Amino acid sequence: MDTLRTDSGYDELTTRNIGFVTPDEQARLRSSTAFVCGTGGMGGACVMALARAGVGRLVIADIDHFEVSNINRQVFAFSDTVGRHKADEAADACRRINPGIEVEVHKDDWPEHLSGIASRAGVIVNGTDDLAASLHLYRTARSKGVPVIDAYTSPLPSVVLVRPGDPMPEERLRFPTVGKDWRDVTDDDRRASFMRELEYVFVHSSSRNHIDLAAAADVVAGRRSRMSFAPMVIGTGMLMAYEAIGQLLARPTGTDCRGWFLNPYRPAVERPRHPVVAAVMAPMVRRFLNGMAGGA
Repeated sequence: MDTLRTDSGYDELTTRNIGFVTPDEQARLRSSTAFVCGTGGMGGACVMALARAGVGRLVIADIDHFEVSNINRQVFAFSDTVGRHKADEAADACRRINPGIEVEVHKDDWPEHLSGIASRAGVIVNGTDDLAASLHLYRTARSKGVPVIDAYTSPLPSVVLVRPGDPMPEERLRFPTVGKDWRDVTDDDRRASFMRELEYVFVHSSSRNHIDLAAAADVVAGRRSRMSFAPMVIGTGMLMAYEAIGQLLARPTGTDCRGWFLNPYRPAVERPRHPVVAAVMAPMVRRFLNGMAGGA
């Protein structure tokens, strides 16, 4: 039997965690279950951190295979994993970290199993970049009373904690999807929701100061894929892992459904602006983004 499958093996694996967590908290992590939906960029980094922290059961889901363009930022993407399924590779990596870990893998079947998964998970991490999938995730999590860890589409690392009683992003950011079945989401819904999220990011953070705005305009206008950078993506995954562990251990946190941004350039933590300031800024940001979308 592999030594990591025994209590002594697990203790040795996690011995340096003690001090950040207590022995009782480590035992609690070992008996905990986390669901990470999306194991590519931010979700993959979060999965890796949770496995190394000693979380005993992970449920993971992804629908995609690795591509060469993923290698710049996704922790399980390598030249020899191109073409392989992201969820399978993430599960294999977790078992290499801790052979005693329980990993349940879902692929494109995950939406039909979500209710059962959410009933077993102590926390859900949203690592998807699809609006419809996110709506299904959030709505199911609320019905099951499970918190969701998320992040913004932002050039700065960010983290959001949505508890069951909090407004979901579609409600708080006024997406056009409220009341609509997640399976009926249209491309227009996706574009409008993306713009709403960008408006929030640009109002409440200094993100616009840390990217090439010409490249960002191409993203907004749909002329190129979203920009991604390893320090930002992996850093965000680490923030998500911190929050997920905090929820599994019932630790207090200063993170809420509005979230916050980590600015490594200053460095600083950027929290939501006062509502009056945000209300003044929002129309100007909206005009700016509409100009970008129009190719201005």
